[in-house]
This record gives sequence, structure tokens and C-alpha cells, in this order.
Amino acid sequence: MRSARTRVDITQPGYHTGRVPSNKGKRYPVEVLTGEEVHAILEACGTTVYGIRNRALITVLYRAGLRISEALALFPKDVDSAGCSIRVLHGKGDQARTVGIDPAAVTVISNWLALRERHGFSDTQPLFCTATGRHVGAPYVRTFLPRLARQVGITKRVHAHGFRHTHAYELMMEGIPIGIIQRQLGHVSLATTDIYLSHIAPRQVIEAIATRDWVIPTQ
Repeated sequence: MRSARTRVDITQPGYHTGRVPSNKGKRYPVEVLTGEEVHAILEACGTTVYGIRNRALITVLYRAGLRISEALALFPKDVDSAGCSIRVLHGKGDQARTVGIDPAAVTVISNWLALRERHGFSDTQPLFCTATGRHVGAPYVRTFLPRLARQVGITKRVHAHGFRHTHAYELMMEGIPIGIIQRQLGHVSLATTDIYLSHIAPRQVIEAIATRDWVIPTQ
């Protein structure tokens, strides 16, 4: 990767075209990823410079549950590695919040921070930047995530918001109080979080049915 003074872009073709996807506005069923599927996607990022950057970006989406717009708007100063937190200055509705992130995820982000520093990027440039020091665009993310999924044989629809769904689902299944999940996701209303979680997986229904006994009849 070249320094921030060069004009070479490491993103894939189509990043600056502004093309509108043909499926814009179409709603799809929520598909939560398993931990194994997420790990496979992270491994598929590879060890190139932009692969390490993309691995850190996916980690932020998955382990902090940020919206793609929130993640791409981050700057290095917004990541508190020691405090295991990320400061979102302009969330939905231009609301600011601080979210938590686990130490293992911080390590992944720190690897990218160290690499971008070695390549001459300053703290005034976006955390997830191109070779020219500009913001990585959402259209690029919409392109590379499905490509990685295909590489590892995942047939689910893999997209940025899906990692947010997966984050919320895992918090719910780990028994994290709904109020904490609400603040982590940046929902103004607790009712919104309740609807959001019920849409992802009706926990009470799953737990109730999972306790049923069934003796398999012998043949």
C-alpha cells in the first residue's frame, strides 16, 4: 500500500461509480450468521493491506453492532482500545453514543491501526480509508461481503447489516439485558429493540419449544 500522498486506490472497481444496486429498497428476511460462518468470512479477507482493513471493518460491524454508516464514519480517535469502547458521534438521527467492544476485537482493530500508521496515514483521516486517505464507501462494502461469502461457500445473504443482526442475536442469547442491548444498538425506544430482537429470533418461543421431550419411536 502506498502513502496517503499517492493517488492509487486499493478498493475494487465500482467504488466511485455511485451505481444504485438493482435491489435497492427490497426487503429480505433476516439471516443471522453462525460464529463459524463469521470466522470463515474473516479468514477469507486474507493478509493483504486492504484485507486486514476489511477484517477490522467486519469486526467492528460484528462485535460492536454498528450500522455501516456509523462504522465508515469512524476516525482513529473514536476507538478507545484501553477502555474497550468506540465513540459513535453521528448515529441514526445524529445521536451520539458510546458502545462496548471486546478485547479480542480490539486486537483486530489495533492491528489495522498500526498498519495504517506505518503507511503514513494520520489521525485526521478516516479509520477505514482507501489508499488515497478517503472514506471507504458503502457500495464497495456491498460488493466485497457477498464475494467473501461465496468464497467460503456460505449461501446466506451476507451484508453489513447482517453482522449487526448477528451481534444483537448473540447478545440476546447470552442473556444480556434488553436495556443494554438497546444502548449498544443505539435505539431511542426500548420497544424498538424488543421488536428488533423478536424479528431476529423469538427467544421465548425457541426456549419454550426446545424444552419439549420426544421419545423417538423404534422401527
